[in-house]
Amino acid sequence: MATSKGALSTTLFLIAISLFLALPHGGNALKLPFRPTDMVPPLPQLLSRPILNYLHARKSSSPEDPLPVFVGAASASNTANIHWKAPCFNHNSAWLELHNKSRTPFGGGALHINVSKAHTWYCDDSYLFATAYRVTSDYFFLSGEHTIEFDQWVSKAELEYVKKTGVSIFVMAFEMMGVLDMLKEVFPLITSAGWSERSNVNFLNKRMEASLLIRPLRQWVANVSTDSIHSGDLLAVSRFSGRRGGIQTLEKWVTGSYAGHIAVCLRDAGGKLWVGESGRENDEGEAVIAILPWDEWWEFELKYDSIPSSIALLPLRPDLRAKFNESAAWEYAKTMDGLPYAYHNLIFSWIDTMKENYPEPLGDPHVIASAMTVWNQVQPPYAANVWNEALNKRLGTEGLGFPEILEELKRRESSLAQVLTLPEQDDWVYSDGKSTSCAAFVLGMYKKAGLFGPLSSLIQVTEFTIKDAYSLKFFENDTRRLPKWCNDPYTILLSCQILGKYLMELPGYNSLEPYAHMNERCPSMPPKYRRSEGC
Repeated sequence: MATSKGALSTTLFLIAISLFLALPHGGNALKLPFRPTDMVPPLPQLLSRPILNYLHARKSSSPEDPLPVFVGAASASNTANIHWKAPCFNHNSAWLELHNKSRTPFGGGALHINVSKAHTWYCDDSYLFATAYRVTSDYFFLSGEHTIEFDQWVSKAELEYVKKTGVSIFVMAFEMMGVLDMLKEVFPLITSAGWSERSNVNFLNKRMEASLLIRPLRQWVANVSTDSIHSGDLLAVSRFSGRRGGIQTLEKWVTGSYAGHIAVCLRDAGGKLWVGESGRENDEGEAVIAILPWDEWWEFELKYDSIPSSIALLPLRPDLRAKFNESAAWEYAKTMDGLPYAYHNLIFSWIDTMKENYPEPLGDPHVIASAMTVWNQVQPPYAANVWNEALNKRLGTEGLGFPEILEELKRRESSLAQVLTLPEQDDWVYSDGKSTSCAAFVLGMYKKAGLFGPLSSLIQVTEFTIKDAYSLKFFENDTRRLPKWCNDPYTILLSCQILGKYLMELPGYNSLEPYAHMNERCPSMPPKYRRSEGC
């Protein structure tokens, strides 16, 4: 017999009342003949998942509880299934089948998972499935076989990875499910070159309340005269499509920056204009520090993408331009040229506080720990490069892998949340040299060129984000002194936009005088990204 909408609504209403009565309200909770969590999974996922998250949030838990647990990697080459126990189902197994149902060059696969022997009615287990090229998730509350379809592998490299390593399986905590939902929105930003301009713009509109006004077509490319560009002038860059645009979008969201990259201008003794930046890809596809002639740099930017990057020139103010030591700047640039980009300390300029650098649904340092746990399993070299060395430096240890780092923190009665907030030091040298982001490279040059004056030894530029860099009160504050060719009637800042479909917004631009230990304890919560005094 068909169930009427009214009957369904009444049933859901009665279940909701039962759940409400079971929750603590300052007195003794009503004893029910079942656990509330046993009744929730049969509800539609839109209802069940938030309720389960809430119920689990009410429980006390140790800091390690939300971390994903690696149970094994299912591979087509395995002679036997992998087996494990989970919080709900005691008997679980998995195996991987390779197929080509999609009739694509690299084919696809199906991950078969069998779950049984649940310890209670309708409990469920949440899972994350990962290769080095993708992450997906699901949860199971019914016994039997379940199938996770991979319609097609993204490349030959992923196919070879799956053949050799398999699909890694992690049991997840309930607290992570909101993050996994978020992955559906943001994961393509860093994995797909086809991520569209519209998706990036919508993401920034939604999560940062960025306006991203479209400029008149005739002003997308300025008629730049390099005679008006000087040593020390800053270039702020934003991309809105492709893999690099997606990465910049994520970085903007977590740091509050309205630019995704910065570079610095330099003139040599003969007057030739150059551009220095950290993050330029070399012929091997590696991101490195590079010093390029202006003409080469500008030609690349004009042709980089079908959607022009937005680029603004931020001229130094006259007193600092006169103070800028070109010889010292060039000496610094030459010692840094060719060194790798700042993968080692990339996340540490962003994370300064225990809780106020994690936008929803990240919301918690455990999410970072979870990401580290997953990538430590599926991409060990990546994990070592991006955070293990930096964490070892903060602990005063050497060579510890991520699991050993967690053990060391436990032994010291500390936490990952605490150690992530410890400031990076500019003089730290990693296994492949100094590690500098685009912001740290530019500001390191400013240090050497004398712009920080006596504060140089009291400021760690590796703690600065891109927003921190352009917020320094170092730049031109008089529109009459801007180059004539950048007098754009749509300009709303004292900067000079030289390229781009979208107007460059830089909230907080040119507003902060430097001070000791600047940007070592700053929150960065969207959408307002308010700074605390003296952070």
